[in-house]
Amino acid sequence: MAGSAWAGAPTRPVYDQQGRLVQTPFAPVDEPAHLTKERATELFFAKDKVADWLGRYPRAKLVSEATFDRRYRDWTVMVWYGPAGEIATGLVDDLTGLVTEAWTGPQVAWLMARGGGVAFGGKRLNSIPVWLAFCAVFLLGLADFRRLLSVRNLDLLVLLSFTASLWYFNHGHIFASVSLVYPPLVYLLGRMMWIGARDRPPAAAPPVWPVWALVAATVFLAGFRIGLNARDSNVIDVGYSGVIGAERIAHGQSPYGHMPIQDDLKPCAPPGRDGKTSYRIQTNGRCEAADERGDTYGPVSYQAYLPGYALYGWKGKGDNLNAARFTSVLFDVLGIVGLALLGWRFGRARLAANLAFAWAAYPFTQYASSSNTNDAIPPVLLVFGLWLVTSPRARGAFVALSGWTKFASLLVAPLWLSYPELRARPREKWLFVGGFAVATLLSFWILLLEPNPLHAARVFWDRTIPWQVGRESPFSIWDWRQYHAGLPDLRALQIALEALLGVAAVIVAVVPRRKSPLQLAALTAALLIGFELVLTHWFYLYLPWFFPLVAFAVLFAAASPPTVEAREASERRTGELVAVR
Repeated sequence: MAGSAWAGAPTRPVYDQQGRLVQTPFAPVDEPAHLTKERATELFFAKDKVADWLGRYPRAKLVSEATFDRRYRDWTVMVWYGPAGEIATGLVDDLTGLVTEAWTGPQVAWLMARGGGVAFGGKRLNSIPVWLAFCAVFLLGLADFRRLLSVRNLDLLVLLSFTASLWYFNHGHIFASVSLVYPPLVYLLGRMMWIGARDRPPAAAPPVWPVWALVAATVFLAGFRIGLNARDSNVIDVGYSGVIGAERIAHGQSPYGHMPIQDDLKPCAPPGRDGKTSYRIQTNGRCEAADERGDTYGPVSYQAYLPGYALYGWKGKGDNLNAARFTSVLFDVLGIVGLALLGWRFGRARLAANLAFAWAAYPFTQYASSSNTNDAIPPVLLVFGLWLVTSPRARGAFVALSGWTKFASLLVAPLWLSYPELRARPREKWLFVGGFAVATLLSFWILLLEPNPLHAARVFWDRTIPWQVGRESPFSIWDWRQYHAGLPDLRALQIALEALLGVAAVIVAVVPRRKSPLQLAALTAALLIGFELVLTHWFYLYLPWFFPLVAFAVLFAAASPPTVEAREASERRTGELVAVR
């Protein structure tokens, strides 16, 4: 038996066609290391990627450590620099001396910064053919082919231009990927402010595709998106948190302060490569993976997962999190339906088909769906609020539900309160406030599940907004100062822009005095884009927050049939004339 085992082992390292090490010679576990600590560190420092990053720091002030793992026959090398902390880490194969892993800068602490293109959205969506197919379908269905140099076409291209940034992110080039996010965000902010100020949609030539063709394409894309989610998607921590929250609510607990933790609890799963496991026996007796910061979202974010939890449940370890997948698909479909209803109300069949198709074909809405996150929930709720915009109660309720999912939407509450006119009848303002208040109470009823609701409210506050405001992240330019490698400290500028955003939220509620649905959508999008521009932790999953509102502003046809509001205003004027006569 021993002889046959040795016969199948390679006598020298085995590489694939790209020169990557795939198999090493078998060595007994108790065999001493071939490399010394100093040699392993020297090989790691000589790696091009590592040498380039460490060259930013004074070499004499670097501190390094190398430890040998007999089980895996490799060395873990770690490098620190005083105020920046750990700045590089990686693995060096003991038998060959090859550096098999090398992570620098933000890649040390952030696994999502290491690239690979599969952690978010799944492997198929991130493949170049599938992603570019989404981009091509989006352009083919919505572009103005009779006026190729139109602003509308430029708007569509800018919406797709985040693809370049995502490509760099998938390859682990974080500083390049982050830098490429800001130009399209700034452009879209300017476009939405321009449309909001002028109340005029972009001019467009007569459509190329008939309505039925766009509807058929939307139905096909909807089915394709559901299949893509079912066959090749992953549930990231956000979706996992939603399912945990739903399970806690279903069992009479508030999610806040009751997420699975790791410290001092008995492990219930084998350790991983690093010798650790996140699965622990929680105080409720369940084997659950730690998610200590999973209670940082609004209460609606957890209540939205209750239908999925009711259908699929969640057993903890070994669960496929189908409750999270169901919720993502549900709100993805609701996004298409909501935009169709919105388009029908303000532009009949043409705008309904355009908007529904835009959501179905835009690759970043699928990116959120295939990541099974909660980022489609807030914009979908805003879409339904815009659809029912003439009802102050519905407007207030939906902006509250959106804001108590992820807090960014609370920024647009003054704007939505002032619609359609700042000096509207006081009754309409009170109806908006009433709708907002009722939706807020329905959102926070889960705090009553706790023995002391006031304490639960304090826990909610401590676990959510203050933590979100104070978090660190390499996925924006604002927090690059933490790397102490010649990168600028932009904190003062960020604070100034945050204050400016708060002032802008008040100004757009006052100016213009009277707003059309087009202006409301454009200015709402502008505020959300502004919020993302000053956000410390930004990610591609946040693009759907403003996308449907930008799509409405860009695709709104100047030749649309009279809107419901226009007809109502005409009817009011007619009634007033009759009364005068």
